[in-house]
Amino acid sequence: MTPGAVAVLANPSAGRGRHGGLLPAVRELLTATGRPVCLLSAATAADAVAACRRAVAAGASALVTVGGDGTVHAALQALAITGVPLGPVPAGAGNDFALATGFPADPTAAAAAIADAIRAGRTQGVDLARVDVAGAPDRWYGAVLAAGFDAIVNERANRMRWPSGPRRYDLAILVELARLRPRRYRIVLDGEPHHLDAVLVAVGNCASYGGGMRICPAADPADGLLDVVVAGPVGRATLIRIKPQVYRGTHVGHPLVRSFRARQITIEAAGVVGYADGERLGPLPLTVTAVPDALRLLR
Repeated sequence: MTPGAVAVLANPSAGRGRHGGLLPAVRELLTATGRPVCLLSAATAADAVAACRRAVAAGASALVTVGGDGTVHAALQALAITGVPLGPVPAGAGNDFALATGFPADPTAAAAAIADAIRAGRTQGVDLARVDVAGAPDRWYGAVLAAGFDAIVNERANRMRWPSGPRRYDLAILVELARLRPRRYRIVLDGEPHHLDAVLVAVGNCASYGGGMRICPAADPADGLLDVVVAGPVGRATLIRIKPQVYRGTHVGHPLVRSFRARQITIEAAGVVGYADGERLGPLPLTVTAVPDALRLLR
């Protein structure tokens, strides 16, 4: 890594490989800025985080991700509160953070916009969420933390060895729908405790997760606050009816869905593992804090 170089973290399997030929075009656009470009090598998510941290420590002037929210999540662990800017090229199945923060949905157009920002030396601040999980280092996320039904489905799918691909997630949904039951949550919002029975809890820095599901439709990654959406003790039929509304963000009008806003949230519940940006964090309890301007973006 040459000091001042633009580091690039690419996930070739992101978006099920449909943007496999994108990286050369991204590299050409970045090279045209006159900066050295360094491609980072990583075989696992942990490798990706370590590679990003090494790049920042070596003096990278910026980090560009080519992938989805999971690739961005790895970069955030190295970039948060460092001042080194991020340029997310949306090439994954879920690109919620990149789209929520104003980057074009077309990956080539996004890469061109990032290259323009590098040439102009232009960056913009955006909030991140910092997560304190007991017994583990702090983690950062950009989009949404899930701590209810969606997180339980993710945990189930990650334990399954069959079937492969997206069918595994579909099967996990069916299994967990059959087992659906409200859980007792203790949620502390800026020091004020709430005891709730719920099947779904989400904490959004941005509005959407899962490739456009607007679970926290009012969330704004530049307001210094986090949005909390809680679906109460609904049954399977009601949850199935509500879920399609999440893409429009109209689910928050349901009488059993409640919304809150706070700077710091602690979530406690038995038997639930938290996921953020689609990545596993660890079992509850956990505390989430909004950190204003924690990240610079190449915009």
